[in-house]
Amino acid sequence: MKGDFDDPKALIREAYNIEAITRSECRSIFLDWALSLPLEQNSNASIQTLLKKYKNNFPEHPMTETLEEGLLTMVKPRRRGGWKSRQRPKSG
Repeated sequence: MKGDFDDPKALIREAYNIEAITRSECRSIFLDWALSLPLEQNSNASIQTLLKKYKNNFPEHPMTETLEEGLLTMVKPRRRGGWKSRQRPKSG
């Protein structure tokens, strides 16, 4: 593991080390980070941990803004159940 539990690939850490990184680049890195987390991992808890780690030293950094937005928009994937998940009989 290159990083730690909350940033396994160290993508977030590296984003903070890139000079003149843009908000768009941070969003792209954030998406890669989110997709790399195991399904059972609580992404909101990881985002909160990462913010505690970086926000005080980088309050105006675009990755800090992206992580804060992530807290508001990240939704844990849910299994679809009920009638929408059942197979439909073939017609014809």
